[in-house]
Parts: sequence; structure tokens; C-alpha cells
Amino acid sequence: MTPAEAPSKPKSRTHGRSGNPGKAVTAPTTARGRATAGDWIAGARLRTLPLAISPVALGTGAGVVLIADGPWHPARALLALVVALALQIGVNYANDYSDGVRGTDTHRVGPARLTGSGAAKPKQVLAVALAFFAVAALAGLALTVITQQWWFLAVGAAAIIAGWFYTGGKRPYGYAGLGEAFVFVFFGLVATLGSTWVQATALNLESILGGVGVGLIACAVLMANNLRDVEQDRVAGKRTLAVLVGPMAGRILFAIFLLVPFGLVGFLAFLYPAAILVLFALLVAIPACVIVIWARTPRELILALQLASVTSLAYGIGLGLVFAL
Repeated sequence: MTPAEAPSKPKSRTHGRSGNPGKAVTAPTTARGRATAGDWIAGARLRTLPLAISPVALGTGAGVVLIADGPWHPARALLALVVALALQIGVNYANDYSDGVRGTDTHRVGPARLTGSGAAKPKQVLAVALAFFAVAALAGLALTVITQQWWFLAVGAAAIIAGWFYTGGKRPYGYAGLGEAFVFVFFGLVATLGSTWVQATALNLESILGGVGVGLIACAVLMANNLRDVEQDRVAGKRTLAVLVGPMAGRILFAIFLLVPFGLVGFLAFLYPAAILVLFALLVAIPACVIVIWARTPRELILALQLASVTSLAYGIGLGLVFAL
């Protein structure tokens, strides 16, 4: 179904595939600014927050290995967690804003967005997104001052810029099938390795392999989300990886993203026998794969997304504890 063939909807002006969010006009014209506290909480997309928690937990555990008998730094771990959580929430609100003003969410089948549904004014959503980016920046600045690792400023700036241009700007890379690359790099490698570095100012094999693992699981979560909206994104001109490779290949990629990290656990078990316990997370991961492969409704894919998020949490915290203890 094309937009012209779609059922009657409030008319709007959008910039489609390449529009600038700052100049676009959202489709809905009702209920402006009436978002409830529950709407704002839902806009933070709490089910994605494990993707911020797991790399920090894993990276901190890997850092404890490096400092051996020396003291670990819980305050630094807490600040790293604040950076990751604030960045994740900021990206979620920024996506809500950018997709909403482009009109991408007009055909959305998942949970309603603040901007796209008209529940909140675009400027309000943008302000909240920028506020969370500011929190991430301040926590990152505190970490930089404490550790005296001034190059952290460049990494933090890159993370915030990448978070904005995921769906923002004239040519968002999330519309070109590169969303998974973003989450793998920043919510996998950068978050994990950074959490290790603030503990020990060094890296190890544990943090590198762990970062790859949680990064791939984050890719699985994003793939499940995009598979749910694949037809709607195609209509809106949002060329996610799921759109580019097609639904069937996307389902297979989801399973690969979610299961390969457990192969890394098998390798780590030779070094840390207790790591074998993390394989119990497969009790959640395998059902998620089964659901995605045979899913017929958006509700099933939302369930798979939730299970993948739980897998990420169990994976990151589990390996982090194995390393630390």
C-alpha cells in the first residue's frame, strides 16, 4: 500500500526520504502537548535500557580482572552507567522527534510515539532528548576529570553526534541500513571497553570479546524492532537493514546476532569455568529466535525484542560477575 492508497488520515507535509527534521511538519494535528507522565516514560523505551546496563556491567567486571588485588572504582562504574543510560534514553527521544517530524511514524504499527502521535509538541521531545544528551555529557566530563583521560571528550562527542544523526539531519544513516553498525560500535565496543578503561586504564581479551558479544545482542534487539515495522518503513522510505535484506534474511540475521555471542561464552569458559553458567541465558535467547523466525504479528516481534533485551542483561551482568568474582 502506498501513502496515496492508504486510508484517510490527517493531511500533513513531510520531507519523506531526505527531509530535514528541523523543517518538516508532523502529520497529527490533535492532542498537541497533552502527553501524560506515562507517555513520557514510554517514550524513553525502558525495554531498551538493558542495552546500556549490560556493557557497563561486563566492562567493569573485565576491568576488575586487570586491577587484580587493587581497589576497583565503583564511582567510576556508576558514572559510566549514567553516561550509557542517558545516551540510550537521549537517542530514543531523538529518534522519536526525528522520525515524527519526517512522518516516518505515520504508518507505525508498534507502540505510539510522542511526536508521531501528536501527544507532545516536537520541540518538547527535542528538548528532552537534548537534556539527556547533556546529562551524558556531564557524566562523561566528570569521568574525564577523575581519570585524566582527556581523549574521553572526543569519544563522548562522537557518541552524542552519532546518536543524533542516527535518524536526525538531512541524511540519517539509520535510513541507510547502518543502524546496527551504530549500536554494535557504541552500545557494544565503546561502552564495554570504556567501562574497562575507567577501571584499569588498560584493556584485555575479556572486555574485547564481551564487547563484541553485547554489541551483537544489541544488533538483535534493533533488528527485531525493525522487522516489526519493515513494511511501514519501506513505505516511508526508511531503508533499515531489515528493509534492505528483506524480512526472511532479517529473521536469520536476528538469530545470528543473538546466538553467536554464546559461542564467545564457550571460548571464555576455558579461561573462566563459571562462564558456562551464562549459557543459561539461552533459555531466553532460543525462544526469542523461534518467535522471530515464525512470527506473524507485530506483537510477537515485540515479545522477541523484550526477550532479546533480557538476554542482553543476563549476558552482560553474568559475564561481568564471572570476571569480577
